[in-house]
Amino acid sequence: MAVIQPEKMVTLKYTMRSHFVDGTFKDHPAETITFIYGVERQVPSLEKSLEGCGAGEKKSITIPAEEIYGDYDPSFIREIPKKGLIKQRLVEGQFYRQMKMGTLVSFKVVKVEPHTVVADFNEPLAGIKVSMDFEITDIRDATKKEIEEAMETQMKKSIGCG
Repeated sequence: MAVIQPEKMVTLKYTMRSHFVDGTFKDHPAETITFIYGVERQVPSLEKSLEGCGAGEKKSITIPAEEIYGDYDPSFIREIPKKGLIKQRLVEGQFYRQMKMGTLVSFKVVKVEPHTVVADFNEPLAGIKVSMDFEITDIRDATKKEIEEAMETQMKKSIGCG
Protein backbone atom coordinates (compact mmCIF):
# COMPACT_ATOMS: atom_id res chain seq x y z
CA MET A 1 0.00 0.00 0.00
CA ALA A 2 1.31 3.43 -0.95
CA VAL A 3 1.75 5.92 1.86
CA ILE A 4 2.14 9.67 1.68
CA GLN A 5 5.75 10.81 1.63
CA PRO A 6 7.75 13.41 -0.31
CA GLU A 7 7.32 13.36 -4.09
CA LYS A 8 4.07 11.37 -4.00
CA MET A 9 1.11 12.71 -5.97
CA VAL A 10 -1.76 12.97 -3.47
CA THR A 11 -5.46 13.49 -4.19
CA LEU A 12 -7.78 14.60 -1.40
CA LYS A 13 -11.53 15.09 -1.37
CA TYR A 14 -12.37 17.62 1.34
CA THR A 15 -14.91 19.93 2.90
CA MET A 16 -14.05 23.02 4.90
CA ARG A 17 -15.74 25.27 7.42
CA SER A 18 -14.41 28.78 8.03
CA HIS A 19 -14.77 29.95 11.64
CA PHE A 20 -14.95 33.75 11.90
CA VAL A 21 -13.77 35.95 14.79
CA ASP A 22 -17.37 36.87 15.66
CA GLY A 23 -18.27 33.20 16.27
CA THR A 24 -20.11 32.65 12.98
CA PHE A 25 -19.03 30.12 10.38
CA LYS A 26 -19.39 29.32 6.70
CA ASP A 27 -19.46 25.86 5.14
CA HIS A 28 -17.73 25.47 1.78
CA PRO A 29 -18.75 22.93 -0.87
CA ALA A 30 -16.74 19.72 -1.25
CA GLU A 31 -13.69 19.99 -3.47
CA THR A 32 -10.87 17.80 -4.69
CA ILE A 33 -7.21 18.80 -4.76
CA THR A 34 -4.21 17.02 -6.21
CA PHE A 35 -0.65 18.02 -5.33
CA ILE A 36 2.84 16.62 -4.92
CA TYR A 37 3.50 16.15 -1.23
CA GLY A 38 6.67 17.88 -0.05
CA VAL A 39 6.99 19.90 -3.27
CA GLU A 40 3.75 21.85 -3.59
CA ARG A 41 3.58 23.34 -0.11
CA GLN A 42 0.38 23.11 1.91
CA VAL A 43 -0.37 24.64 5.30
CA PRO A 44 1.75 22.96 8.02
CA SER A 45 -1.24 21.43 9.86
CA LEU A 46 -2.39 19.64 6.71
CA GLU A 47 1.09 18.46 5.74
CA LYS A 48 1.75 17.10 9.23
CA SER A 49 -1.59 15.26 9.34
CA LEU A 50 -0.97 13.62 5.93
CA GLU A 51 2.52 12.19 6.35
CA GLY A 52 2.48 8.40 6.45
CA CYS A 53 -1.25 8.10 5.67
CA GLY A 54 -2.62 5.73 3.06
CA ALA A 55 -5.34 5.92 0.43
CA GLY A 56 -8.84 5.64 1.85
CA GLU A 57 -7.93 7.24 5.19
CA LYS A 58 -10.22 9.96 6.51
CA LYS A 59 -9.22 12.72 8.90
CA SER A 60 -10.50 15.90 10.49
CA ILE A 61 -8.15 18.76 11.35
CA THR A 62 -8.30 22.38 12.48
CA ILE A 63 -6.02 24.85 10.74
CA PRO A 64 -5.24 27.82 12.99
CA ALA A 65 -5.66 31.38 11.71
CA GLU A 66 -1.92 32.10 11.79
CA GLU A 67 -1.34 29.39 9.14
CA ILE A 68 -3.94 30.81 6.75
CA TYR A 69 -4.77 34.51 6.99
CA GLY A 70 -2.93 35.57 10.12
CA ASP A 71 -4.11 36.29 13.64
CA TYR A 72 -6.62 39.04 14.35
CA ASP A 73 -4.92 41.83 16.32
CA PRO A 74 -7.21 44.16 18.32
CA SER A 75 -4.40 46.73 18.49
CA PHE A 76 -4.95 47.32 14.74
CA ILE A 77 -8.22 49.07 15.57
CA ARG A 78 -7.53 52.80 15.74
CA GLU A 79 -9.44 56.04 15.90
CA ILE A 80 -8.29 58.27 13.06
CA PRO A 81 -9.26 61.80 11.94
CA LYS A 82 -11.95 62.11 9.26
CA LYS A 83 -10.09 64.99 7.62
CA GLY A 84 -8.83 63.99 4.18
CA LEU A 85 -11.13 60.97 3.89
CA ILE A 86 -13.95 60.75 1.35
CA LYS A 87 -17.10 61.03 3.48
CA GLN A 88 -19.36 59.10 1.06
CA ARG A 89 -17.10 56.05 1.41
CA LEU A 90 -17.31 56.01 5.22
CA VAL A 91 -19.97 53.35 5.76
CA GLU A 92 -19.96 51.34 8.99
CA GLY A 93 -19.17 47.69 8.36
CA GLN A 94 -17.75 48.37 4.88
CA PHE A 95 -14.17 48.59 3.65
CA TYR A 96 -12.72 52.00 2.85
CA ARG A 97 -10.02 52.32 0.19
CA GLN A 98 -8.30 55.46 -1.08
CA MET A 99 -5.01 56.25 -2.77
CA LYS A 100 -3.14 58.89 -0.78
CA MET A 101 0.22 60.12 -2.02
CA GLY A 102 0.79 56.91 -4.01
CA THR A 103 -0.15 54.57 -1.16
CA LEU A 104 -3.36 52.61 -0.77
CA VAL A 105 -5.13 53.35 2.51
CA SER A 106 -7.45 50.46 3.34
CA PHE A 107 -9.45 49.65 6.47
CA LYS A 108 -12.81 48.42 7.68
CA VAL A 109 -15.02 51.21 9.02
CA VAL A 110 -16.07 50.18 12.53
CA LYS A 111 -17.77 53.41 13.59
CA VAL A 112 -18.15 56.90 12.18
CA GLU A 113 -17.92 59.72 14.75
CA PRO A 114 -18.41 63.46 14.09
CA HIS A 115 -14.67 64.17 13.64
CA THR A 116 -13.08 60.72 13.64
CA VAL A 117 -13.49 57.19 12.31
CA VAL A 118 -12.85 53.99 14.23
CA ALA A 119 -10.89 51.94 11.68
CA ASP A 120 -9.88 48.27 11.72
CA PHE A 121 -6.57 47.85 9.86
CA ASN A 122 -6.48 44.03 10.18
CA GLU A 123 -6.38 42.06 6.94
CA PRO A 124 -9.99 41.30 5.91
CA LEU A 125 -9.65 37.56 6.63
CA ALA A 126 -7.42 37.82 9.73
CA GLY A 127 -8.42 35.57 12.60
CA ILE A 128 -10.32 33.04 10.51
CA LYS A 129 -9.51 29.43 11.36
CA VAL A 130 -10.65 26.49 9.28
CA SER A 131 -11.83 23.00 10.13
CA MET A 132 -11.29 20.47 7.38
CA ASP A 133 -12.62 16.94 6.85
CA PHE A 134 -10.85 15.00 4.13
CA GLU A 135 -10.41 11.61 2.56
CA ILE A 136 -7.23 10.57 0.78
CA THR A 137 -8.59 9.20 -2.49
CA ASP A 138 -5.34 8.44 -4.34
CA ILE A 139 -1.59 8.25 -3.83
CA ARG A 140 0.90 7.52 -6.59
CA ASP A 141 4.48 8.25 -7.53
CA ALA A 142 4.83 11.64 -9.20
CA THR A 143 6.72 11.60 -12.50
CA LYS A 144 10.01 13.40 -12.83
CA LYS A 145 8.33 15.90 -15.20
CA GLU A 146 5.48 16.55 -12.72
CA ILE A 147 8.01 17.16 -9.93
CA GLU A 148 10.06 19.57 -12.07
CA GLU A 149 6.95 21.51 -13.12
CA ALA A 150 5.71 21.69 -9.53
CA MET A 151 9.10 22.91 -8.30
CA GLU A 152 9.13 25.62 -10.98
CA THR A 153 5.61 26.73 -10.02
CA GLN A 154 6.56 26.84 -6.32
CA MET A 155 9.64 28.93 -7.13
CA LYS A 156 7.51 31.43 -9.07
CA LYS A 157 5.06 31.68 -6.17
CA SER A 158 7.87 32.32 -3.71
CA ILE A 159 9.06 35.31 -5.73
CA GLY A 160 5.53 36.64 -6.28
CA CYS A 161 4.96 35.54 -9.86
CA GLY A 162 2.22 32.98 -9.38
